[in-house]
Amino acid sequence: MSTPFSALGAVWTFLETGSYVLWAILLASLVLWSLIIERAWYLRRVYPERVRSWREEWGQRQERSSWCARRIREGMISRAGIELGHSLSLIKTLIALCPLLGLLGTVTGMIEVFDVLAVTGTGNARAMASGVSRATIPTMAGMVVALSGIYFSARLQQQVRQQSQRLADSLRFDEEFSHENP
Repeated sequence: MSTPFSALGAVWTFLETGSYVLWAILLASLVLWSLIIERAWYLRRVYPERVRSWREEWGQRQERSSWCARRIREGMISRAGIELGHSLSLIKTLIALCPLLGLLGTVTGMIEVFDVLAVTGTGNARAMASGVSRATIPTMAGMVVALSGIYFSARLQQQVRQQSQRLADSLRFDEEFSHENP
């Protein structure tokens, strides 16, 4: 039967097999998933309240067709875009960084293999296996983190585009009101 401590021990063992590069990938993945969860929380809980306040502010305006009103509307939409897109570039950067960290693990693992080859020759396969393990595990970990992050990043970007367009559609001009309510 697996206990939380035995699972934690397995994770610890896995991290030790990948050397310090695996710790860097773990740190990058923790930051990445924290940012993804924060964006999902913002879109679900915080952003609807912000949209409600912008709609109320727009609805309370006396006129909604002048040059000034159009600039205010553009400002609201721009502010919404900035708030919606917050952290998305950092998320993309972390997604791009994880495979590179995995590649760094590959390089350091292969250096370890070549060190073993230089000292013991090709006869000690067991000693080379440790280096090969240190070369492949960080690569796999970096790719897994990046691929899972790509999916959620694309989903967040899609939601940001949709929410921004919905806000722009809901802040209508006076002419649009008069066409609907003759």
